Amino acid sequence: MLAHCCPCCLCSESHTHSSRQTEKKAEDREAQRGSVERLDPFTQTIMLLLAAAFLVAFVLLLYMVSPLISPKPLKLAGAHVVVTGGSSGIGKSIAIECFKHGAFITLVARDESKLLQAKKEIEKHSVNDKQVVLCISVDVSKDYRQVENVVKQAQEKLGPVDMLVNCAGTSISAKFEEIEIDRFARLMEVNYLGSVYPSRAVISTMKERRMGRIVFVSSQAGQLGLFGYTAYSPTKFALRGLAEALQMEVKPYNVYVTVAYPPDTDTPGFAEENKSKPLETKLISESSSICQADQVARVIVKDAVQGNFNSSIGSDGYMLSSVTCGMSPVTTITEGLQQVVTMGLFRTIALFYLGSFDSIVRRCMMQQQRCQKADKTD
Repeated sequence: MLAHCCPCCLCSESHTHSSRQTEKKAEDREAQRGSVERLDPFTQTIMLLLAAAFLVAFVLLLYMVSPLISPKPLKLAGAHVVVTGGSSGIGKSIAIECFKHGAFITLVARDESKLLQAKKEIEKHSVNDKQVVLCISVDVSKDYRQVENVVKQAQEKLGPVDMLVNCAGTSISAKFEEIEIDRFARLMEVNYLGSVYPSRAVISTMKERRMGRIVFVSSQAGQLGLFGYTAYSPTKFALRGLAEALQMEVKPYNVYVTVAYPPDTDTPGFAEENKSKPLETKLISESSSICQADQVARVIVKDAVQGNFNSSIGSDGYMLSSVTCGMSPVTTITEGLQQVVTMGLFRTIALFYLGSFDSIVRRCMMQQQRCQKADKTD
């Protein structure tokens, strides 16, 4: 006769078998964990070294591949470069730097006598007899049609514009409530629209030719709002917004935009600004050194030729560009990696700078209050 098994016994045996499998799996996991923990220090060191070597190899690979996806450098020899605000300061120095590399120059500014004087100075740096410096007197911030006609005139004489440098600008430094209200509009016209109009006049031809460079000369005050620059800083911040949006539009056409953020630079405009600069602004400015216009020009021209989006001068400029990069474009993978790696450190340093600037403002306020009390007492 066949033996009949109780259903309860079958369930009990099944439960016991399942429990044994669970215990076996747990024992296997413990064994695996123990084998990892039993790795000797030498093996652990080897694994760490292999991981570090892999990371270094990956970074080096990106560094080598990066030039392959970077823009092709623009050749300045024989190129037509238009510089607005080119009669003095950084604009004139940029024109000289381009002329040294064999470029044909169109200088655009308001003061005709300063233009002619700048032309003579630039022509001293020619590298061949064919080079030409064309001077055109116009206010680039007033009438777009007039600017458009000026650009057409320059292109008829020297050919299509290969690089446009928007350097026309003005500055004012004073407390917010002390600035005449119409100055806000005027600064926006000169510093912002004075760059929009020439750029709008050349962009169509650049896109048709599938080549070109457009440079916007902003300022470190266009990366960081500072005491005394409530009228000036917004106009320079606006240039970055324009540049970022424009770069996204024209990059497929092999046209590249550069935003330059020069620090305080020894120019006639800077000397004029210092005459009315508040004490707080002067003390904050003294935290960094003053650059020379030719030094700034060399960096800007180099970055523009390479097609770099950001152009900064000096260690402070590099730190400021990295910590304020946000969603701005990068030209190379290496640049993006550098920003990722340095962001935390530079932000920490920036907080100390901001604390120092706030301290300067508070000390000046307390000093002014003491002076006011002393005047009332007298």
